[in-house]
Amino acid sequence: MSFASMIGRWAMQPFSRALPPLGDTERAALEAGTVGFEGQLFAGRPDFSALGTVGPNRLSAREQAFLDREVRTLCGMLDDHAIDQAHDLPPEVWRYLRENRFFGMIIPESFGGLGFGHFAHATVVARIATVNVATAVTVMVPNSLGPAELLLRYGTDAQKQHYLPRLADGRELPCFGLTSPYAGSDAASIPDRGVVVEREFEGRRTRGFLVDFDKRYITLAPVATVVGLAFHAYDDSRPEGERELGITCALIPVPHEGMGIGRRHRPMDSAFMNGPIHGRQVFVPMDWVIGGEAQVGQGWRMLMECLAAGRAISLPALGSAMQQTALYVSNGYAQIREQFGLPIGKFHAIAGLLAQMSAELYASDAARRFTAAALDAGERPSVASAILKVQLTEAGRRAVNHGMDILGGKGIIAGPSNLLGIAYRQAPIAITVEGANILTRALIVFGQGAVRCHPHVLDEMAAVQAHDEAALGRALIAHGGHVMRNLWHSLFGAPLVGEAPEVLAREARLIARMSAKYALTADLAMGLLGGKLKRMELLSARLGDVLAHLYLASACVWRYQVDAVPALLPFAQAAIRLQIDAAGRILRELYANLPTGGRRVIGALVLRRIAHLAPLRDVQLLALAELLRTQPDIVARLCPDLSEPAAGGLRDLMHALELGARLGNETAALNKVLRRTNSLDEAARSAADPALALAYLQAADKVIQVDDFAQVGLVAGLSRAAGMPAPSMQPPSAHPPERTTPRPVPAA
Repeated sequence: MSFASMIGRWAMQPFSRALPPLGDTERAALEAGTVGFEGQLFAGRPDFSALGTVGPNRLSAREQAFLDREVRTLCGMLDDHAIDQAHDLPPEVWRYLRENRFFGMIIPESFGGLGFGHFAHATVVARIATVNVATAVTVMVPNSLGPAELLLRYGTDAQKQHYLPRLADGRELPCFGLTSPYAGSDAASIPDRGVVVEREFEGRRTRGFLVDFDKRYITLAPVATVVGLAFHAYDDSRPEGERELGITCALIPVPHEGMGIGRRHRPMDSAFMNGPIHGRQVFVPMDWVIGGEAQVGQGWRMLMECLAAGRAISLPALGSAMQQTALYVSNGYAQIREQFGLPIGKFHAIAGLLAQMSAELYASDAARRFTAAALDAGERPSVASAILKVQLTEAGRRAVNHGMDILGGKGIIAGPSNLLGIAYRQAPIAITVEGANILTRALIVFGQGAVRCHPHVLDEMAAVQAHDEAALGRALIAHGGHVMRNLWHSLFGAPLVGEAPEVLAREARLIARMSAKYALTADLAMGLLGGKLKRMELLSARLGDVLAHLYLASACVWRYQVDAVPALLPFAQAAIRLQIDAAGRILRELYANLPTGGRRVIGALVLRRIAHLAPLRDVQLLALAELLRTQPDIVARLCPDLSEPAAGGLRDLMHALELGARLGNETAALNKVLRRTNSLDEAARSAADPALALAYLQAADKVIQVDDFAQVGLVAGLSRAAGMPAPSMQPPSAHPPERTTPRPVPAA
């Protein structure tokens, strides 16, 4: 008997107890997608030369032309406030989306679609979202998890020929029903049930399912013409124990007997369409099952494989758009708005926030672009896509929160000139959908990552399930060597594997060292806690977060390498430093909370030599803020997807900043005269170009002012009852901005 077999025989029984058998849904989730650079980070051996084999992001001539023409035209049609007040897109916007095939970006040209790559798809969504999130959501849903992608990968030829051209040109508008009232994050437990029957349908005896279902939170449901549906399929004619066929996906045209679209949901009162779908005794022919009868029971695998890529595209694009808009708005407003005789951007409290926002944006957008490049190369990184979904939606929310703090009163007054209020209200939506972040961190990023990304755990699980003692022994011996290597690198330093840009070599070494410490910590946690770690979500979420921060830091190295923009080097260095510091802080918290004896001793050993990983010093943050304030090109590079809307506060700010750039340093002198005279005209006459100066001062005043509205309802009634005049809503400025009367809100 070989040594490996002896080890395997000794370990088989305890490992069989520690590793519960995988269910079909868990197995489908684990087998979905591929593993990329995140696997090297999990193993503690990142090879920085491997980063250079990915990308760079490239747009075809057709994709670039679409961004330059159709997307720019669309953004110029969008008025964020008007759409929000109307609770719907204008008819001309719906028409433009259909006519220009925005709903068919992922559908190949052979079926009438645009045939765009993942990076182009994400860029389109991000650019639209910088001006109106509701339109971006309307565009992204047909191009993300939904009928088109499922049809492309699994549909029959007849289904593709019928549906794909109609989806591409907007004749059909799809939605997809997965979430049920009693099955949200645990989507695999949907109670919706379909039983195999034969029915008379369209003049012939037809085999199919009789389905009862109740779905909610379904985006585009109120306007959909075809519903994708996931349900549990059963065949009661089979023997007991063989009747459950598994989750199945089908397409149902609207209208269809027995199916109803409910009244609208209003997610944070946003304008995109969302609502419930319900059905009672709905007959679904086998021909309507995606892929036909051969694909009955394969729906969960389909959904997991599509999500492995889809999580990296649409919602991260929304998060990035929120970050870009928040940074541009906050930095621009901080240059125009003055208090105590200075632009507020010069105050350190605000400058520090701006610098932090810029460094976080560099890191998160680096990860988004890196993952899109991997997708365009044919990878389907399931763990990395979950990292992106969590990290970019959270970063978007943080950026908007910081922006609201900087805007102060300007940020909280609703109206056409508000700069971030609608985004602030909508930020939680991206956090919640496609797997709530609070669970995705623990159950997917680490729970799935611990099996998929670890170099030996999957082999050990397979050996236990096959009861192969020799294979288990070989996997355990390799696992032991893996642990000892990471222990050595944690204690005495990890080597730099591969080549990184010379100016980021020090940062790459920090990533390598922290990766080894993380890999050792993950093994210690799994070894000490076993199967209990799956239920200890506070610990597993921390392990997932560390992997995420290492992934974002590595993506910064990649981005600087492929972009080669020296002006952005300080932002790349700062971004990596923030991510590494966050990883170290979380590891310290994890060791402090391990429910095992000696955790402090173990933590002190593993985490030695990271005391110098302090966060960015104030002087470094202020230096970044100064670059943002004085070099508009840097802001443009950090916010490349920012688009110009039809009207509103963002457009007003863009106009004011453009005029301010033409005036240069003269704006400070103008503002000084304005404070003394309180007259725009008199201040403008003091400038070398009075016409330009007056245009700037008027534009800046418009940015600073907020909206007011006519008194209606209770407040006016109370004033009259008290015998008092209704209070004036006029702003104190002698040059009030143009007012826009809000559109009446139609019934939902």
